[in-house]
Amino acid sequence: MGKPVKLFSMLLCLVFCATAIAGDRPYNFIIINCDDLGYGDIGCYGAEDIRTPNIDRLAQGGLRFTDFHSASSVCSPSRAALLTGRYPQRTGIYFVIDPRTESTERGILAGIPTIADVLKEKGYATACVGKWHVGHRRGYLPTERGFDSFEGIPLSNDMPMPAEIAFAEDAILHGVTREQAYHAKAGMIPWMRNDRVVEFPIDQDDLTARCTRESLRFIESHRDEPFFLYLAHPMPHTPLAASEGFRGKSGRGLYGDAVQEIDWSVGQILKTLDRLGLTERTLVVFTSDNGPRLYPGRRAGSAGPYRGGKAGPYEGGHRVPTIIYLPSMITPGRTCDELATAMDLLPTFTNLAGCQLPQNIDGHDITMLLRDDPDTATPYETLLIEGSIRRGPWKLILQPNGIAELYDCRRRPRESINLADKLPEKASELRALISDDLIRPAATAYQRTD
Repeated sequence: MGKPVKLFSMLLCLVFCATAIAGDRPYNFIIINCDDLGYGDIGCYGAEDIRTPNIDRLAQGGLRFTDFHSASSVCSPSRAALLTGRYPQRTGIYFVIDPRTESTERGILAGIPTIADVLKEKGYATACVGKWHVGHRRGYLPTERGFDSFEGIPLSNDMPMPAEIAFAEDAILHGVTREQAYHAKAGMIPWMRNDRVVEFPIDQDDLTARCTRESLRFIESHRDEPFFLYLAHPMPHTPLAASEGFRGKSGRGLYGDAVQEIDWSVGQILKTLDRLGLTERTLVVFTSDNGPRLYPGRRAGSAGPYRGGKAGPYEGGHRVPTIIYLPSMITPGRTCDELATAMDLLPTFTNLAGCQLPQNIDGHDITMLLRDDPDTATPYETLLIEGSIRRGPWKLILQPNGIAELYDCRRRPRESINLADKLPEKASELRALISDDLIRPAATAYQRTD
């Protein structure tokens, strides 16, 4: 056999092997989405008083992003964007859904596919575990939005039991009747299985461990088929909680304890993937729904070097710690400084799973960023987050009172010097790029944290 024929045979073999890995055994997908976790709350992002060895292991073996953003600085809109690949304003969820307030927001609009919807078309098993908070009324629950199963809480862990949710016939009640449950104080939360409450109220100290147990059960049950797990931890949102084994163990009070228990949870998932031989073909995303809630003078979340936090327009409100781990594709220990967002997960998963991309997607396929292509840059020319627009290093914020703020996020990422008056033409240029249908801000007033 001649050398050209041998070379062709070798190349054909490599192509066949790659096809077998990607085609015969499709990638699994796991998203671990934390609640109000700040950029500065993880060891590999600079935290010194919170120990996160398992999350750091993800970074050491995967790709750590430094310019990754949620699509909103508050939870319901950011989660809707992550699940659909669209700007929140185009999902039907503009504000935080709260059963205590009158609101037109009910959930992700009918007809808009989620990641779960897309992957189910390829035969994926899908599960949502933890906090949902993108629609608790009928028609908007996880099992009606592409997920085969749901184990978790319908809203944030500081909200009351919604009147629209029904109990299972055999629901476990702790010291209350069903009628009393609907009038219980905020923070007494239900645990749901699919579309029914199966326990009320639950012990919040067990929340992270419970979400972990359910996630591991799902992975074990679907080890022989492609699966998508959306694990949305309710922590470290307030009221803060951690199980007994983690209380008092961090250097940042109960907040740090809650984060360290999340780190333990990540470790349990990684160990399970290793034990089942699924590590090489399971893409794991670790991220946060938005920046930290700030409590001046208290040991709470940190946005690290960035200004502001949750519910604010500054980087601390929406620049979030994000790691993507897939050993069979990603060169270990890399750092990506290119701009990317949670809206990119749906188109990226769609590409890797060989699914058809839904129409009207605002996110981008960032597979080439994962592959470390040296010629690949951010796919974003512009990014709009509530009342701000980012274009290259420039960021323009339109405050609700009409004041414009212009920052150079590369030279001064702290957003400490407003250049709007010095560079009015640049401010006007960016203002002209903001689409009116995307400028609506989050319902919570912006935090001004200097």
